[in-house]
Amino acid sequence: MGLELDYLEGQSALTEEEKEGLKIKSISTHEELDEFEQKNIEMAHEWLLGKKITLDSLLSVEFIKELHHRMFGDVWLWAGTFRRSGKNIGKVDWTQIPIEIKKLIEDCNYWVSHKIFSDEEIAVRLSHRLVWIHPFPNGNGRHSRLMADIMMERIFNKPHFTWSGKDLRSDNEMRDEYLAALHEADDGSFARLINFVK
Repeated sequence: MGLELDYLEGQSALTEEEKEGLKIKSISTHEELDEFEQKNIEMAHEWLLGKKITLDSLLSVEFIKELHHRMFGDVWLWAGTFRRSGKNIGKVDWTQIPIEIKKLIEDCNYWVSHKIFSDEEIAVRLSHRLVWIHPFPNGNGRHSRLMADIMMERIFNKPHFTWSGKDLRSDNEMRDEYLAALHEADDGSFARLINFVK
């Protein structure tokens, strides 16, 4: 029996080839997958505790990939590897991902060094742009939110975001609000998303 996944709005569907990258072949439902991924994400948090992080190390292709691998590498063979397929929600063609990630790193460094936005807005813009680029086959939302939280805690020495204190992987009103805020940010308005993360 193969992996059968039901996708919520705003989740990227995996190709059959990407599904074949599942390391734990006994997983057959989305609930089981979520459980194993959550355990892996908790291990990534433990890894972060002992890691020295600077702005240069955080805003690097290597760290972006490594964090995703640490979050999902026990579950997926392709964890930490940029996607090589089109997605229903990624705004960037997969061939352009390395270029767009490089632009994001340059932009984010500029925002920080020139204090273009508040600390909160910089972290929110980092998270939003990572979701917009959608660099990985799956797990982009969780990865982008953790990147923003690391920036808040390790770079700005402020508390991480609450993300409205809800599970954004479940079909609920908070997820709907999060997606609506992301769509407004796609159009250049970040106020709703900044309000949401606090």
